[in-house]
Amino acid sequence: MLVIRPITAADLPALMQCAEESGHGFTSLPVNEEILSNRISHSVESFAKHVTQPGPEGYLMVAEDTETGEIAGTTAIEAAVGLDTPFYTYHLSTVVHSSRRLNVHNVVKTLTLGNDYTGVSELCTLFLRPQWRKGLNGRLLSKCRFMMLAEHPERFDKTIIAEMRGVSDDSGHSPFWEWLKEHFFSIDFTLADYLTGIGKKGFIADLMPKLPIYVNLLSQEAQAVIGEVHEKTRPALRLLEKEGFSCRGYVDIFDAGPTVECDVRHIESVRHSKRFTVAIGEGTQGRNCIISNTSFEHFRAVVGKATLQNDQQEVVISADMAAALQVQDGDQVRLIEQ
Repeated sequence: MLVIRPITAADLPALMQCAEESGHGFTSLPVNEEILSNRISHSVESFAKHVTQPGPEGYLMVAEDTETGEIAGTTAIEAAVGLDTPFYTYHLSTVVHSSRRLNVHNVVKTLTLGNDYTGVSELCTLFLRPQWRKGLNGRLLSKCRFMMLAEHPERFDKTIIAEMRGVSDDSGHSPFWEWLKEHFFSIDFTLADYLTGIGKKGFIADLMPKLPIYVNLLSQEAQAVIGEVHEKTRPALRLLEKEGFSCRGYVDIFDAGPTVECDVRHIESVRHSKRFTVAIGEGTQGRNCIISNTSFEHFRAVVGKATLQNDQQEVVISADMAAALQVQDGDQVRLIEQ
C-alpha cells in the first residue's frame, strides 16, 4: 500500500533519485542536493507552522510503500507563488490590426510577459517513478492534494494553478526555447530550466523581451508547441481537466507548456469529498476510495477499498489502512470515491 505523507530530511536520497529520473523540463525537481535539502527543510517548517492565510509556505510530500519503505514518488503544493521570487508567465492574447480604408483586417496572436499569478496556490512537483505507474497510484499522488485543499482551505488561495511541462526531446531540446535563445539568450534550455529550478531567476528580468512578442514572427516549430504538453505529462493534464482545470492562455516562458487553473470551490474532488467517521473492520470490500486523515502536520492519504454504512455517515476501512492513516475507531477522515 502507498501512503502519502509529508517529506522528512531522511527522504533526501529518494528525492534526489526522483529528480534524476524526472528528466529535462521538470523545473521543480532540479538535480541539486543542496537545493532539494533546503526545500525539504522549508516543507518541514511549513507543515509545523500555524497558518491562517496563505503565504510563502511549501508543502512537499512523498508516496511511501508501507511494506518496503521505498519512496515511489513525490507531490507538492505551494501556498502562494511569486511572493519571494517573481513568478513569470507568458499570456497568449489577440491583437487586431485593421484599416477599413485599405480593407485590411489582420488578427495576430501575441505573447506578453507578466506576473499575473502572483499569490495564487500551485500544484507542483508531481512525479511517480516508472515502476509505480499502475493502478490508482497516479490518482492518489494527484488527488491527495485536493483532499488537503478541502480540509484546510485557510492555508491556500482561492485560485489553484498547475504548470504543465511543455514539449522537449530526450536531449532537452525545446523548440520554443530555441527561438528565444537565438534572438535573446545565449544559454541552452536545460541550463535556463535548471537556473529557474534553483531560484536564480535574475537572468529572466535581465534578458527576456519586455514588449509583447508577435507569435507569427516565431519559427513554425516554436509556434507549433505553444500550449502543448510533453507526452509524459498528458495523463496528468487529463486528470486535471476532469477536475475542472483549464488553460486561460498562460504558458511557460521556457517551453510554452500550458498553465491550467481552477477556482478551488469548483474542483471536482474538493466539491465531492466528504467527512466520515472511521469504523475499522476485517476484509473490507466496497468501492475504491481515496481517503485522508484530517490532520495537517501529520497528513496521510491512501487509496483502497472502503464501505460506507449507517446512511453514509460511517466508513469501514481495514486495520492496515487505518494504521497507514494513523486513525482509530471514531476518528474523522475525508473521502472521495473513485
